[in-house]
Amino acid sequence: MSRIAYFGHDAFNGNLRRRVQGFKDDGLDVVGFMMRRRDEAVTEWDNVDLGRTFDGDFGQRVRSIFQGAKLAAAARDKLASADIIYARSLDMLATAFLAKRYAKLKTPVVYEVLDVHRILTGKSPIGFVLRRLEGALLARCKHLVVSSPGFLKNYFEVRHKNKYRATVVENRLALGEARDPRPVGPKPQSDDALRIGWVGVLRCKRSMGLLLDLARTFGPQVKLVMHGMPALSEIPDFHERIKDLPNVEFHGRYRSPDDLSRIYEGLDVVWAGDFMEAGYNSVWLLPNRIYEGGYFAVPPIAPAGTQTAKWIGDHDTGFLIPEDLTNTLPELIRSLVADRQRIAAKRAHMLELPNATFVAPRGELAVMISDALSASANDNEIGLSQNSTRDTRKTAQ
Repeated sequence: MSRIAYFGHDAFNGNLRRRVQGFKDDGLDVVGFMMRRRDEAVTEWDNVDLGRTFDGDFGQRVRSIFQGAKLAAAARDKLASADIIYARSLDMLATAFLAKRYAKLKTPVVYEVLDVHRILTGKSPIGFVLRRLEGALLARCKHLVVSSPGFLKNYFEVRHKNKYRATVVENRLALGEARDPRPVGPKPQSDDALRIGWVGVLRCKRSMGLLLDLARTFGPQVKLVMHGMPALSEIPDFHERIKDLPNVEFHGRYRSPDDLSRIYEGLDVVWAGDFMEAGYNSVWLLPNRIYEGGYFAVPPIAPAGTQTAKWIGDHDTGFLIPEDLTNTLPELIRSLVADRQRIAAKRAHMLELPNATFVAPRGELAVMISDALSASANDNEIGLSQNSTRDTRKTAQ
């Protein structure tokens, strides 16, 4: 059984927990080396706490790399027990390599990217320095894992060409997360309000504006239901903007996967748009909502021209709308309010799709880790061969 040292930015992040579950589903052993965004530090896996970080505090995040690396190296026995290091996001990749250096280890490293931060795509001096750092570390990694082919095509092939071996591992539910059975058949027809969900990290100011406009325009015909934590660094007036709207519900933090069935059971459609990093990450990503909603047969709504829209179109699971969204989104909602059968037809199609559309197949992560370990072994053999050649030449001289 391979053992993985997983360096993560937040032990309570849903995607990070999903990856841990996926590793376990594939028979891999995991020890975490993780920072956190809350005071609590309880996890379901063996975890070395690397301290707390704060969203939006760039300086503190940089300092945490050095502090976290020292804490990880201090737990050298656990770190050295791992066959491979798996690092989620650039700051954790830097932490992992620094911890390796402090602990004097040669463990191979895999780099996982589920978002490309806007700083990395910009022209600022900081962006340039971070891209150089990422390129240097990426060239020393044995594998790159991305959650969307859009990241490879639009970022890594442009910025770091020929520096990596890559695998796309979509943000599908882990097998161990698909605990609740999928729905059977259509939802009962109802004259109640059309329930539009916004689920996950509520970070996009434009999305919030579009959805609140729907609530105001349609009144009791529509209910906006939000589950997750708002990114107040992006939407500081979040709570102020929703407090006087009777058809807007905010349920706050939830636990994935435990609460997913309850959440999606209460929705008719789910919003899958994102404009926080318009033109870049927002266009390239594939969000959790298309897989979670798909498993529970809740059709997504997404802007056209994005990687999300391509995925939805390829699988025919939802509704795509072109710009100008201030016009096309209300038009779509008006049509769905008038004819719920459009939602029922999408739902029926989603229930006909195989589970593997929305749930990771067994062995996907194990194969990727095996490939990375094989690449590391091959690289080591090449290195030994080259050293042997150099030694022979030196002897001949």
